[in-house]
Amino acid sequence: MATTVSRPTTDVSAAIEQLVSSVRGDIVQPGDATYDEVRRIHNAMIDKCPALIARCVDVADVIAAVAFAREQRLPLAIRGGGHNGPGLGTVDDGLVLDLSPMKGIRVDPANRTVRVQGGCTWGDVDHATHAFGLATPSGIISTTGVGGLTLGGGLGHLTRKFGLTIDNLLAVDMVLADGRVVTASADEHPDLFWAVRGGGGNFGVVTSFLFRLHPLSTVVGGPTLWELDQAANVMRWYREFITEAPEDLNGFFAFLTVPPAPPFPEHLHLKKMCGVVWCYTGPEEHADQVFAPVRDVGPPALHGVHAMPYPMLQRAFDALYPPGLQWYWKADFVRELGDEAIARHLEHARELPTMHSTMHLYPINGAAHRVGQHETAWSYRDATWAEVIVGVSPDPTDTGRITSWARDYWAALHPYSAGGAYVNMMMDEGQDRVRAAYRDNYDRLVTIKSTYDPTNLFRVNQNIRPA
Repeated sequence: MATTVSRPTTDVSAAIEQLVSSVRGDIVQPGDATYDEVRRIHNAMIDKCPALIARCVDVADVIAAVAFAREQRLPLAIRGGGHNGPGLGTVDDGLVLDLSPMKGIRVDPANRTVRVQGGCTWGDVDHATHAFGLATPSGIISTTGVGGLTLGGGLGHLTRKFGLTIDNLLAVDMVLADGRVVTASADEHPDLFWAVRGGGGNFGVVTSFLFRLHPLSTVVGGPTLWELDQAANVMRWYREFITEAPEDLNGFFAFLTVPPAPPFPEHLHLKKMCGVVWCYTGPEEHADQVFAPVRDVGPPALHGVHAMPYPMLQRAFDALYPPGLQWYWKADFVRELGDEAIARHLEHARELPTMHSTMHLYPINGAAHRVGQHETAWSYRDATWAEVIVGVSPDPTDTGRITSWARDYWAALHPYSAGGAYVNMMMDEGQDRVRAAYRDNYDRLVTIKSTYDPTNLFRVNQNIRPA
């Protein structure tokens, strides 16, 4: 649908003309032929109309766009992959700084590092690093942007083996609110480096990331599915197994509706089930032994685990979750999965409202537990899982139904949680929830925010307000 937005005043128009002349990328405005296309984000439930979209192609463009937003006192949103659930990569009547044209990647196989520009997705990174038999931890969907996932922490298939994404971050290049370009690392601006490892986009625009890489080419992965009436036994087994399993084995628990497509057999199509999606990074010849306890839980309806290139596992959910679906997220951190909590889970799992709606429990133990709670801004190193409940549908008329289901499910389980939530899985839920996400790291984040962004220019995010 075409969107009508009021045209800027003469003074602002002159400033826009100056911006257009000073950048190499496109400045997209309401009325332009591409406006409605480029303003869209992954979550179709969010429909915002920016005054301008600056499609930056290099750091100089980013500097110019940040200066424009600062001088014109415009709300400024930073967009990389555009996957953010509450749509914090866009803003009404403000400037969207779109990094997606910045796709440069350089792999250094000798030093096992990769430098990644801020507009890349994890699929871009996997493509570049897999050619060298290397990988770094990310999420579970390859179309996710590198920037948002990293700055919030980074949970995924490799968490138990190699830690969070931020545990493998070596440095970032950033444009600050005052226009300066700095490198933050353990040696340069270490306070800022501490903050960006979990503190989100509160401190500046990250134009490039430097990650540590690990030897990894083939994994043994895929789903094991059980009938829903086995879910209580499976969850009781899973809560013990995943905390003691070899760190080479990662597996997140899920309630799901089986998609009506390969590789799932037809007799399972559209059935509500429970399952674990596995990723084993150890020697392939040991896989049968490692997975033996999985098959002993109770006869699975499907054990779809096999050897595959790591990027294949990373892409496994891409087709199921394309851009343009309606999304509503709720999340918590969880330390223990008690019998009462399992009973509440089962009540709401039976009511999955759509095929795309789901609940995941992502393990945080293993390598992620070997980093201290105060070594990065990411606070919940003592949690065992990150729980996320998502109502998802391609049909806008389902919005009320998926939202109510997710909220009710979350309300039933929140009393059994650790209190806060992973910021990458939260909606725009207010300051109390942001504080709960960072706990006693919050005050230090406020101090750093006050140093680097005292006017809160970077506020379209899970915001940490300056003092």
